Amino acid sequence: MRQVRAELGKLLSLPTAWVGLVLGLVAAPALALLSARGTRKAIQEGFHADPSDAVFQPLGIGLLGALILGVVVVSSEYTSTGEDSPGARQLQATLAAMPRRGRLVAAKAVALSLLVAVQGAITAVATLALTRVVLGDLVPSPSPGRAAAAVLYWVLMGLLAYALTLIFRNGIITLTVLIVNISVVSVSYLLTKVTPLAAYLPDIVGAHMFLNEVGDVRIAPLTAGVVMTAWVAALLGLGAWIFERREP
Repeated sequence: MRQVRAELGKLLSLPTAWVGLVLGLVAAPALALLSARGTRKAIQEGFHADPSDAVFQPLGIGLLGALILGVVVVSSEYTSTGEDSPGARQLQATLAAMPRRGRLVAAKAVALSLLVAVQGAITAVATLALTRVVLGDLVPSPSPGRAAAAVLYWVLMGLLAYALTLIFRNGIITLTVLIVNISVVSVSYLLTKVTPLAAYLPDIVGAHMFLNEVGDVRIAPLTAGVVMTAWVAALLGLGAWIFERREP
């Protein structure tokens, strides 16, 4: 627990992490408010087969904050410790204090999960309440179970970003690919048009945990959660294995 607290304190000391925190907390409620008129019209005209999804969809943009946190928790270790020693990196100091790399990876994962879970819970409550207010009776009251699943999706996506950054050791590339895939054009979604098996890729299958309208393939929420967790566990295991054998 001391290692988890240390990693949590280190993460909260990073300016970029605060960008991720604020973005995650603000973006989803802002989108829910700004898109309210268009969402209301879409529901009234029957474009939403399941209006309850309209309450949860704004949470997707807030996911960017969790991705930033997942990347920064690793990429910060590869920054220079100062101008006096440009060749030295934070990771060397971290390993000096915590030489067991497996525990370091686990401590970072737990610290990240706790932070993203709190961020996701606050954002979900604020976004769902605001959406319910602006849309009124057009949408049903959000299910607590679906809200919890949305928060879990945030945590798993944050851990996915963490695992990929461990593997590739490049935060900029990892974050760019993830942001483009989620907010601009989803390569995973395009692949579902080629093969239905692409619906089981992590970013797509995870959305089935709390949304009912996700492409043409229907996946039960429990199944989606198990598959998403398996993806994250496998990639974290690979990332930890590579990290154990990589030079600091």
